[in-house]
Amino acid sequence: MKCVLIIPSWVPEEIFSSKTAGSQINYWQPLGTLYVASSLMKAGHEVQFLNGAFMKHDEIMDEIDKFKPEFIGIYSTAFGWKKAMFTAAEIRKSGVRSQKSEVKDYTFIAVGGPYPIAMQEKCLADSKDIDAVVTGEGEITVVEMLEKLSQRESLDGVEGVVFRDGERIIINPKRLLITDIDALPFPARELLGDTNNYIPPPATYKRKPVAVIMTARGCNRRCIYCFQIDKERNSGIRYRSVENVMQEIELCLDQGYREIKFIDDTFAADYDRAMQITHEIKRRKLDFTWFASACVNQVDKPLLKAFKDAGCWAILFGAESGVQKNLNTIRKGITLDQTRKAVKAAKEVGLTVYTPFLFGLPGQTFEDGLKTIDFACEINPDIANFHALTPFPGTELYDNIKKYGTMSDDLTDFTYQGAAFVPYTMTREEIAKLRQLAFKRFYSRPKFIAKRILGLKSIHDLRAALKGFKSIFWLWAKSDVFRRTSL
Repeated sequence: MKCVLIIPSWVPEEIFSSKTAGSQINYWQPLGTLYVASSLMKAGHEVQFLNGAFMKHDEIMDEIDKFKPEFIGIYSTAFGWKKAMFTAAEIRKSGVRSQKSEVKDYTFIAVGGPYPIAMQEKCLADSKDIDAVVTGEGEITVVEMLEKLSQRESLDGVEGVVFRDGERIIINPKRLLITDIDALPFPARELLGDTNNYIPPPATYKRKPVAVIMTARGCNRRCIYCFQIDKERNSGIRYRSVENVMQEIELCLDQGYREIKFIDDTFAADYDRAMQITHEIKRRKLDFTWFASACVNQVDKPLLKAFKDAGCWAILFGAESGVQKNLNTIRKGITLDQTRKAVKAAKEVGLTVYTPFLFGLPGQTFEDGLKTIDFACEINPDIANFHALTPFPGTELYDNIKKYGTMSDDLTDFTYQGAAFVPYTMTREEIAKLRQLAFKRFYSRPKFIAKRILGLKSIHDLRAALKGFKSIFWLWAKSDVFRRTSL
């Protein structure tokens, strides 16, 4: 069958303030969609990928009209749900029909991604233009769906699907999470087009093009703000073999990538396995730079030094707060001292350190927020980010919102930029004020600015620094610097 996978059209100013977008904008390779694409291609289907990060809505519609697919899959986050519904409605309105009318008299539209996985049948209630929802990892589910559709059979019984049958909504049984991830084909990066479009924010990469790789799926931690596909699992981590990971790394290098971001929830969840991967990278003398995330209580200096020796240049530690009681409330499972030690060890071995922090945590006060800013300056990472806590659907926070605070009813607020959640102990205005104050204080320190200037080694470094300094200017000049463009 002819298939189109779509990320609806969007522009950065819908997420980031136009004043700071230059230093925040990022375009990640959409691994989930690319995994589904490769699974469909392996099953013999013809697949086209349309990414609305780089295409206007009308351009997407023109491509659909020319390709005339029999199946369309639309990816959606909470923030993007309105756009997903709009895209589905426009496809229906346009009268797109597949060329093979014997398969189906209209193009079948399914949705997947974090929001549909969390909300499931509500998505079908929201939009009459959508035929089905994929409720978990889609690599196997979507292939089975297309087998049924190609035979003009009902989707009844296909695990992991909620679908429309006339006026009824049928909820099929859940599909178990994929345990043998090695069996999946590698993401279909060949569908991306110009790989240089897919870059993280300035100052968060050294070389282009940049690939992203996930060496394991899931997390065994239970932070209240983190989305889990299956909350009932005792351990959500499913590891790929070291050899399988190395095969994908070498494939990416053959495809021309020169930097890799490992986007596991924590690359060091299995200490010995993380060490094995670094040893293999070094033993094979692979020429690429890389970046990883890790939990502060899962690393030590020997492991971080092994990262550095194998080409890692930066690491991200989720610090989240500088107040222990706030960390305990969100079930982060770390201590302030562990964060101090991890940041210190990483800097000592020569890694660039990134630490995100969150404002608007349940029970957090404005004074707690000020202490978090003090803590960020104390541990002095190379880059700090300051987000608003977001109650994404499918999280403990979202499911028990009345216990923790209040929530916006506008899904376009559901980014780390907008305060979609406000704890009972704070106001939305205080969250915005803390974010702006944090950026001002952290990045306006003379010691930080001097270090940044002395560290400029390339034109890339200079461009990233100029974008950062421009954002700092607006932080001082504007009181509403985080205001986004209306949708």
